[in-house]
Amino acid sequence: MNEPQLQNQTPSLSDRAKQLIPQARIVSFAEWDGVADGVADSAIARLQTADDEKRYPSDEDLTAIAAVGVDAIAAVKQLRDQAADIVDEARAGVLQTFPGILEPGGGLYPPMRAEACWRDFWHFLRCITYGIASQQQTYTSPEGLAAMEQLYEEPQVPLPAMVEGLKGIKKASLRRFPASAQPALAPYFDHLIAQLSAFLPLPA
Repeated sequence: MNEPQLQNQTPSLSDRAKQLIPQARIVSFAEWDGVADGVADSAIARLQTADDEKRYPSDEDLTAIAAVGVDAIAAVKQLRDQAADIVDEARAGVLQTFPGILEPGGGLYPPMRAEACWRDFWHFLRCITYGIASQQQTYTSPEGLAAMEQLYEEPQVPLPAMVEGLKGIKKASLRRFPASAQPALAPYFDHLIAQLSAFLPLPA
């Protein structure tokens, strides 16, 4: 994810936070060369362009990556085309788990913060589709996630709600596929859930 939206929409950012924004990218393609079996460098470059443009892989992108197999490509298309509904379901789960989070004093108040949070959910799923499209389960950037963690500390992003939302994205996504297909897709969601969960403070 490029420049997490929750921070972009928060007016009182420090200079340090503004420096972190361009560094806070979930996905890294730099180490993929020769790692993603069957995915040519030109295909990886297409995913890099999609990430730079903050969009899901297009049909043309997926055609270029077709060597990974029709099942992966079909899964990405389905997730992309149903992204809005998946995010809506994840949002509903967050609001049920954290009642009052949208109220004054809640972690997603004022409404601008909440809307930015839901956009981040959309970007989380977008980044997951890159991993699926390339069959690269460890698709994240350690450096980008470290910057993202620091950036999330700036406006006190409600991390438990963000992790819950990501789990909701997994649940809403997988239920759209037959049970036989879910084990192959789950690791891509689990990887990002684990990375974001690492932002949470350790229990006292």
